[in-house]
Amino acid sequence: MRAAGLWSSLVALAAALLLPWYLTQDGIAAAPLAGLAWLADPDFGPAAGQVLAQGRWWLLPALLAPAAGLLAALLPIPRPARAALFLLTGGLGLGLLIAQGYAIGVQGWSTPWLEGLFGPMEDRQFGVGWGGALVPAALAVLLAAGLAGRGAFRGDAFTATVAVCIALAIAVFTAMPLVLLLGDAFRDAGGALAAGALFGRLADDRLWSLGCLAGAPRCGVVWNTALLGVLVGAGTTALGLAFALLVVRGRLRLGRPLRWLTVLPIVTPPFILGLGLILIFGRSGIVSLAASSLFGVELGRWIYGLPGVLLAQLFAFTPIAFLVLIGVVEGLSPTLEEASSTLRATPRDTFRTVTLPLLRPGLANAFLLGFVESMADFGNPIVLGGQFGVLATEIFFAVVGAQADAGRAATLSLVLLALALGAFFLQRRLTARKSYVSIGGKGDAGLAPPLPAGVRRLCLAVALPWAGLTVALYLLALSGGFVEIWGRDYTPTLRHMIKAFEISGGQLTGLAWNSVITTVTLAAISAPITAALGIVSAWLFSRARFAGRGALEFATMLTFAVPGTVIGVAYLRAFNLPPLELAGTGAIIVACFVFRNLPVGLRSGMAAMAQIDPSLDEASHTLGGGGADAFRRVVLPLLRPAIMAGLVYAFVRAMTTISAVIFLVTADTELATVFIVNRVINGDYGLAIAVAVVLIALMVVMLGLAQLLVGRRRIGRRAAVAPPIQPGGTVA
Repeated sequence: MRAAGLWSSLVALAAALLLPWYLTQDGIAAAPLAGLAWLADPDFGPAAGQVLAQGRWWLLPALLAPAAGLLAALLPIPRPARAALFLLTGGLGLGLLIAQGYAIGVQGWSTPWLEGLFGPMEDRQFGVGWGGALVPAALAVLLAAGLAGRGAFRGDAFTATVAVCIALAIAVFTAMPLVLLLGDAFRDAGGALAAGALFGRLADDRLWSLGCLAGAPRCGVVWNTALLGVLVGAGTTALGLAFALLVVRGRLRLGRPLRWLTVLPIVTPPFILGLGLILIFGRSGIVSLAASSLFGVELGRWIYGLPGVLLAQLFAFTPIAFLVLIGVVEGLSPTLEEASSTLRATPRDTFRTVTLPLLRPGLANAFLLGFVESMADFGNPIVLGGQFGVLATEIFFAVVGAQADAGRAATLSLVLLALALGAFFLQRRLTARKSYVSIGGKGDAGLAPPLPAGVRRLCLAVALPWAGLTVALYLLALSGGFVEIWGRDYTPTLRHMIKAFEISGGQLTGLAWNSVITTVTLAAISAPITAALGIVSAWLFSRARFAGRGALEFATMLTFAVPGTVIGVAYLRAFNLPPLELAGTGAIIVACFVFRNLPVGLRSGMAAMAQIDPSLDEASHTLGGGGADAFRRVVLPLLRPAIMAGLVYAFVRAMTTISAVIFLVTADTELATVFIVNRVINGDYGLAIAVAVVLIALMVVMLGLAQLLVGRRRIGRRAAVAPPIQPGGTVA
């Protein structure tokens, strides 16, 4: 406890004396280092210089709190007194710095009552820089040391530090943006609080209209979104279950290629599948042209609207349902099914009464994922939606439209959040009523029964045509980047690839280089942070017991239930003004990547932690090690697969995401997915597909490397093999 308080106080004091307090446009390297003049510079100066040279007295806590913490660490006082001082200096200093950050903005006092209390202010302050970020972080560690010294977290400073830092990070990057965004729904056009403004916007006929049932052109966007979500959730669950059953129990020789084909859309930017559908079924698509020339049938624009968006989302999100369900199917213990067979139940009855009920939690989770992903999807509706509006696209146009309306965007986000959370809690309620445990502590070497003949035929009838359509979609869609003009001139060419990635005179002159390099850089920065934060959080929630643990775990998972469009708008709202002035920088995109993808790394880590006996941690404690020693020497070496899974998933999602970052990018931080969407909107399909091909290749390489590094999980059961085929096509 004393060492944690000492080092955190030293770090905070050094940052207050040396690092720029405010955000500098060109970074620390641009500080005028000639002499010591930069220490008193109003732009580059640290907190000490801001207080002494600029008279900014409100930054005094940045100096006094670390100094008091250092004094408490060095004085020969009893442990309880030292812990109380750590708690007081860390908590009070952190609270005062947060208060001053939001009290003074770019125009002086942020509220009139502060001006009335302290008088007019001629000074102002901008977003915090390295010093303004590092000092509060170190004070949070000092606060955690005080809590541990007072007996919280079993007196372990490492556990207390992890809990406090995670709580602050979730409060800043998850809770605060959502609260601020949803608060805008209660403001009128002038920005004043008015509860009636929310109800006025909710009464908009464009949200709830059912006119399409009476012959009107369209229904409200809420009903459109809910209908699409239900259809996608049901469709992806059915397709994912068919593929999972065939791969695990179908006794197929092509199980491995089928597995790779099923997960291929994960490494594909989601709207590329929508673009492929346009190239196949659009007015100039290959199927539409063939139908017109061969049969004289004009297929029209049917692909634009609900059918097209539904098809594209089924292709995009079926892999997610498959990955959920294949783990559930692989984890089913054959014991109960063997018992059913012993009682002379037919394979069909066993599947219906034993296997399917045990799959219910996985089916509910797969449906929930499909439903939420459908509502959060922005790329496919913007490409294929036509007159079929959904909440994600309506939020986008409310933010960037000709008449930007923050109140309408917040109201639509509130409705979208309510739909997502409603589905989340309904799923939890339905699956919490029964027990689905099928794996006990006893060893299990049973042989999983094959699929009943009827079920196998049904799965093949569903999966094989879909797999064939997926192959055709990819072949035709990706070939669109290597022909002159799709639908008019099919002459093979590399013109689009050269235009995107041209290198001339040793310079990267292609149009897509900047966006691709930016995407890879930000994804490479965010992925390790996401994986590390997920593993540390998993360790905390699995091993530590403290007040508020359940609430903190729920808040950590909140970004999973919140659609990406809402997260993007919330970040734009929260980080556009001081003190956290991150809008327009790569930092806001990295933060969005990290906290958007954190729940997957967290759940992967918690699943792996559940397999590690807590007695290993206790043995470390018995031998004199603290929480940090147990985590570093015992837990981390055993979590290698979970760490790699979280790392790869975070990188892939960062490379392909669009809905959450569409509001956060600028000309300097344009991502490859945004580049592709802009080219699609402009009709430059060839260039868009060329960039998508490069992204897919990069991510396939990443997945392959991860597979080589981690290997495959082995459960230790006997494996069934496909029966040999006799001459003539009969099964032996």
